[in-house]
Amino acid sequence: MTSGSLTYAYAVARDCALLHASGAITGIAGAPVGLVPPDQNADQNAGLVAAVSPVPENDFHETALREHLEDLGWLETLARAHHSVIEELAARTTVLPLRLATVYLDEDRVRAMLRERQALFLDRLEHLAGHVEMGVKLYVDLAHETAAAPTPSPEQPLSPGRAYLHHRRAEQDSRDDARRAAEQAAERIATIARDHAVERARHHIQEGELATGPGANVSNDAYLVPTAHVPAFRAELTRATDGLTGVRVDVTGPWAPYSFATLPDPGGSSS
Repeated sequence: MTSGSLTYAYAVARDCALLHASGAITGIAGAPVGLVPPDQNADQNAGLVAAVSPVPENDFHETALREHLEDLGWLETLARAHHSVIEELAARTTVLPLRLATVYLDEDRVRAMLRERQALFLDRLEHLAGHVEMGVKLYVDLAHETAAAPTPSPEQPLSPGRAYLHHRRAEQDSRDDARRAAEQAAERIATIARDHAVERARHHIQEGELATGPGANVSNDAYLVPTAHVPAFRAELTRATDGLTGVRVDVTGPWAPYSFATLPDPGGSSS
């Protein structure tokens, strides 16, 4: 490690020829990503490696990092670089993504971490092998439902009071219809997931700028799916809202299994 730098860790994987055979990977600030094996006290037959790159100490020591993480622009750039490395690695082999901003003093600390957590890493990699993460979000378009509500006939005008009550009833009926459609869609998604997925992770509902497209996000789940099942899983989900009005399903992936790789904090530190 060069002077004035720390070691940023992206992910853990089993060492394999595919990690070395493809082109070079660049990480944060364009630094080359390397593979660090465990230290000499580890079981060398385990074949674990961590993907790492050098990062400037001035930006990633503990105090500076806390300040930078309050800067949304800086954080977004970091996250994009972090996830780009993981996706490139995941295209080659099964990986365990590490949390954003996992930083060590040097590669020796990374080697020690691999040795200390070897059993946990191996167990989780075995579980994730041959699987990918798929994101599934369900949306309800209440505005569509309300706009589709029936209006009084012009031949039978209503008094202002009755017109107001009619409108309120129509809104409530629309909400009820939307809720029932969402429940039916959710049941269909659950049935599809039982046929194809082996694990589910629930995430927070997305609101505001995080929500994509029209409608209110009512469920935001990730599924661990065998790679061979991905085409059928995606195709069946695209039909999950057939015949239902005002609901839609957004399917993303395949991704590295971020939602299913969670382990206790590996203890990365710049101090």
